[in-house]
Amino acid sequence: MSLKDHLKELRRRLVIGVGAIVLGAVGGFFLYDWLFDLLAAPVLEYGSEDVNRRNEIAFNTVGSPLDMLIRISLFAGFVISSPIWLYQIWAFIMPGLKKTEKRYAIGFIAASVPLFLSGIWLAYMVLPQAIEFFFSLNPEGTANIIQPDIYFTFVLHLFIACGLAMVLPVVLVGVNMLGLVTGKQILNSWRWVVMLIALMSAIAAPGGEIITMFIIMAPLTLLFAIAIGLCLLNDRRKDKREAREREELLGATPVE
Repeated sequence: MSLKDHLKELRRRLVIGVGAIVLGAVGGFFLYDWLFDLLAAPVLEYGSEDVNRRNEIAFNTVGSPLDMLIRISLFAGFVISSPIWLYQIWAFIMPGLKKTEKRYAIGFIAASVPLFLSGIWLAYMVLPQAIEFFFSLNPEGTANIIQPDIYFTFVLHLFIACGLAMVLPVVLVGVNMLGLVTGKQILNSWRWVVMLIALMSAIAAPGGEIITMFIIMAPLTLLFAIAIGLCLLNDRRKDKREAREREELLGATPVE
């Protein structure tokens, strides 16, 4: 494909992906009250048995409820439409793959959606621990009256970051299949990757809670290790195929 054709294909994939998110946001509109209560629960339920402590999520402008409705609906649309926009990403990459490699890409598409949703679920599981840690720093007798735009921005960014972090190993394998990076190059950077995973896990598990940090870090590290193994396996297969093609060009017996 020419550069112009690539840009047209990219535009088409973006239109489909964004359209799917918008349609998903329509569904998210009907789930707004349920999602708001679900995400606000860690704040409102903290210290509820203490009559001296009051936690509230309070809108401070007239237009804030509408702004929050749009944000949460779009987030819901982003999650609901994840099979579609994740497919558009891979569909844009797949034309650069050979026929024998496309079936692996289809498998990676199927893996991306549950991994993305698992990352969001993981973020939701650690959210109460994060809220508990921050609120535990309050002086005795004080209250937390939180602006929704600040709180929900923190929550939604955490969810999206964890979801995309779970998909990153799949992206690494896809980039490797395109020949942009080798498995050995990824393996050589494992120290930096593990450090970044540990740092992100520590941020998501404030207060130094080792168990919560491990719950986040373990699956990300395991997925990264699996991605390295698949990349190395793919490189080995490519090397064998290229060696066989060279032998065939020279008129020799193909390498087994």
